[in-house]
Amino acid sequence: MSASRWRGNRFLVALLTVAMLCSAGVALYLNERNTRQQPHELALPSAGDWIELDVTAQDIDPGTGELTLFVVPVPHGGLAAGPDSTAFSRQVVITVQAATRTELRAAPGEAATPQAVSADFYNGTLTDYPFDRHHFAVSFAASDTSGGVPVGLVVANADPFFVVHPTSTPSASGATVLEGAVTRARSTFILAWFMIAAMWALALAVMAGAEVLYRGRQGMVWPSLGWMAATLFALIGMRNAAPGSPPIGSLIDYVSFFWAEGIIAACLTFTVVASSRVERRKRAEAAAGPGA
Repeated sequence: MSASRWRGNRFLVALLTVAMLCSAGVALYLNERNTRQQPHELALPSAGDWIELDVTAQDIDPGTGELTLFVVPVPHGGLAAGPDSTAFSRQVVITVQAATRTELRAAPGEAATPQAVSADFYNGTLTDYPFDRHHFAVSFAASDTSGGVPVGLVVANADPFFVVHPTSTPSASGATVLEGAVTRARSTFILAWFMIAAMWALALAVMAGAEVLYRGRQGMVWPSLGWMAATLFALIGMRNAAPGSPPIGSLIDYVSFFWAEGIIAACLTFTVVASSRVERRKRAEAAAGPGA
């Protein structure tokens, strides 16, 4: 095989590899988008008159232990002012028990507007990032002038950094309880794992460079020392750019960041000490003269 043909085949293989990786990335993106934003229908009643609660999770913040749910009541059956109407035919009160007790009221002849409800997390450890998992529970109950009204839930997620896994259970009081687990989105996992691999790769690269300088007895090679020092501080910026702003002391720190910073700092210090000895020896030899 000629050299030109070999170079052409290498270019074709590289082009196909890039095309495959881009296609896989687009497929992963579409799958995550459709999965994360797919609404979940939970506990839909079989009764003719019931209220559908469209619940959208937004502003998920494990740091404060809260998430915001936007609730939109939609009437069905005799509760609707007309066929396929979003306006209520009579007064309905929806009681939401979350971080605080909230009452959502729907007036006759009017469509309900989205209203925000705050919920608290429990059983979650933020420092487990990016594997942290948080739970929440919210109770919904509705009533009109005649008594209780069945409630159904349609749950969606609008926060791009998290995935909500909702379930619902009926309570003894007749309310519907929305329980959910919140985890990091797939894109956050991919970026976190990339950061872990990159930190270790840079640390090992600095270690390999330090070994070359030490074995070569080259003295102070300032570009190499500058690269090592720049890498030491660059990792701090990379760590602080982690999506979701995990607190210091998170799992990602103990798996990679602390070790990478320690290895680079040790290699830089060792290289400077070893190189300074080489420089001093060279100066001593130069001062002694060629005949010494």
